Amino acid sequence: MGFYEFSSPYDWSRIAEYKRTAASVPGGMVDLSVGSPVDSVPLSVRGALTAASDDPNAYGYPVTAGTAELRAAISDWFRDRRGVDLGAINAGIVPTVGSKEAVALMASLLHLGPGDVVVQPRVSYPTYEIGTQLAGATVVKVDDISDVSSWRNVPNVKAVWVNSPCNPTGETLSVEWLYEIVAAARQIGAVVLSDECYAMLDWRGDAAPCALNPQVCEGTADGVLVLYSLSKQSNMAGYRAAFIAGDYSLVSRMTAIRKQIGQIIPGPVQAAMAEALRDTDSMREQKSRYERRLTALVQALRAYGYDAEMPQGALYVWVKARSGDCWQDMADLAQLGVVPSPGEFYGAPDYLRFSATATDEAIVDACRRLQTA
Repeated sequence: MGFYEFSSPYDWSRIAEYKRTAASVPGGMVDLSVGSPVDSVPLSVRGALTAASDDPNAYGYPVTAGTAELRAAISDWFRDRRGVDLGAINAGIVPTVGSKEAVALMASLLHLGPGDVVVQPRVSYPTYEIGTQLAGATVVKVDDISDVSSWRNVPNVKAVWVNSPCNPTGETLSVEWLYEIVAAARQIGAVVLSDECYAMLDWRGDAAPCALNPQVCEGTADGVLVLYSLSKQSNMAGYRAAFIAGDYSLVSRMTAIRKQIGQIIPGPVQAAMAEALRDTDSMREQKSRYERRLTALVQALRAYGYDAEMPQGALYVWVKARSGDCWQDMADLAQLGVVPSPGEFYGAPDYLRFSATATDEAIVDACRRLQTA
């Protein structure tokens, strides 16, 4: 597994000048760009971390595949929250050091390389493309990943990225669409890589559909891998707490590699992860916070002149730039002290992404500025 060169417009230093302008505005900057959580880690999670700080899995080397407690918590979470019995579909589990490294390493861990093709949505999280480039494989972007005719006949497709709910658009795929994607991928021998990090933040219901749902995968995890993170549901971004579940043989091979390169979750963090997955009350409280913030942002952005709508899922309001160019809108908004993300980062230079990962006070301030501009 070697690393090839990569290129990407995804560089946060590119918005530094807009942040400087925004910071000079009376009242300072309201940063709605990076989707980094700002709320407290649940008390239950902090307690579990403390309690495990001197366990054998802390002073000794931690378990790469996850402790029995963590594996049970992940299995129970899938059963209770996603309607998936991992044992019944022969799915494996492995914790990852946050979901970003899992995304970035995925093509390499699948042993993809030159000549192999990875399909992804045209508008999407930039690390999908970066990870494919690092492996030396070829990226093919399509407008709508659920339109399987746009990629099923592309030669040498070995993997297909799905992100539902989507960062940045918030689009959420139905069970029927996921079924079509999985079926088409299996027909051509490709692995479905389903990034479901925002699954519990579906604004139309309890949780977004899962690619491992029996109605989607027809009762077997073969050729399907699901990624999930606790960064958003439990504000654990700094814990680097995530996992992969799916095709048992693929997960087993990934686990063996991860063990050798030391991609292992610290023992106390594994205990914290298990508690976070069990603490549904804290998850619901956090979901309510984000829903309030998104609702307020949508109203304020509409008042400012954007055609904003509540996303189907995830944490972002995705709007078309008023000027037609994200960078011009970035400059205009910086004069108000408001800094979103430029759509060019995600493959759409005529759009902007506004993140709800800001404090209630910051959201109120941003809304006031937008509504009175």
